[in-house]
Amino acid sequence: MKNRLVKLALLFLIALMISCNQNSKKKFEKLQQISWLEGNWENKLDDGLLIEKWKKNNDSVYLGKSYFIRGNDTLHFESIELIQRNDDLLYIPTVKGQNNNEPIEFKLSKSTENTFTFENSSHDYPQTIEYKKVTDSQLSATVSGNQDGKVSSDVYLLNKK
Repeated sequence: MKNRLVKLALLFLIALMISCNQNSKKKFEKLQQISWLEGNWENKLDDGLLIEKWKKNNDSVYLGKSYFIRGNDTLHFESIELIQRNDDLLYIPTVKGQNNNEPIEFKLSKSTENTFTFENSSHDYPQTIEYKKVTDSQLSATVSGNQDGKVSSDVYLLNKK
């Protein structure tokens, strides 16, 4: 009888561990779907170099940096957090010299296997940020929205390094 109780307790413990492991994997599923973003990306343009770097910080957070360099000058710098909070995937950039250097949240509004669109309709510009995996070694980042009363959109192609 005692041996049977030990076996039942062991089976219950194993089932519990398997269940917890499966829930943990599902918990950050949206963030895992954009794991292809991880790595170093860049585009050499006529007027400078655009660089984005992404790394996984933990199960619920990716950290990114984006900067534009011309010569020896960094003309644009932003740090980015890509966070899954409950069922929401949030893109949170902090741009040096903008928004009082405060982070702005953009919430995932739609996604496919290779495209993630984040929106914040109350932000001045952009209101939409989209990342699209073109190939394993190329992505496009698009910022768009209304700027000074006009529809505007900028597309940046980046190659994995």
